[in-house]
Amino acid sequence: MKKIITLLVLLLSTSPIFSHYLWIEAAPQGQLNQEHQIKVRFGEYTYGVIEKVQGDAFKGVSNFSLWLIAPDGTKTTLPISAKDDFYAASFTPNQKGTYTLALDNKDMKVLDFTQYDFGIFKPQYHAKAKVVVDKKPAAIAKTNVDGIEIIDVSPDPYGVSKEVSLQLLFKGKPLAENEVSIFVSDLWSKKLSTDQDGKISFQLPWPTKYTVEATYNETVPGTYKGLDYEFIWHCATYCIPLKKQ
Repeated sequence: MKKIITLLVLLLSTSPIFSHYLWIEAAPQGQLNQEHQIKVRFGEYTYGVIEKVQGDAFKGVSNFSLWLIAPDGTKTTLPISAKDDFYAASFTPNQKGTYTLALDNKDMKVLDFTQYDFGIFKPQYHAKAKVVVDKKPAAIAKTNVDGIEIIDVSPDPYGVSKEVSLQLLFKGKPLAENEVSIFVSDLWSKKLSTDQDGKISFQLPWPTKYTVEATYNETVPGTYKGLDYEFIWHCATYCIPLKKQ
């Protein structure tokens, strides 16, 4: 147990790229023909760590793409602009239904953690969020056929004491018996394990922001930008904001 704790401390202190995660913040309810604001953040929400855009940590993961999938399936790349501690984007809904926001970053350097018994790996991030312009939400779109992603399949709108249902996929297939972490502020977290269909369900007890994270090690070696790696470390996140951003 002492060795595991020591490893986690070393990982957290040595590489913020590995210990942190990217997530998308957007109000879950939108209005027709009204601009909807989006924020992309990097850090560890439960610890109150939000990295500055111009800091070295955020720069290491800033080569991401952000896009929007409309209810009719239309996919649009969203331009971003750097702010103090987030990247900003926006869109204006022109149809009713459920919009999917997706972020992908596969352009990250190979990390060597052999001294911590973790190996040499290539990190990859995929983040999602949902905006509903209607009373009844639909499942968000699948957006990561080459990696891990979290799909919101909740039948009802978000709200305090409401239940959320999520499905974890890897390359389009359910990822069973995989750990999923749910974070809120002030060091509160909860860990769940997906069922055979890759699903989890949980309630939203407080009017706060929830970030959900799942990781998976794909044991496929390769080479990226001249550096060999032993496996790919996939990280997926999903943000559920129940308070004003």
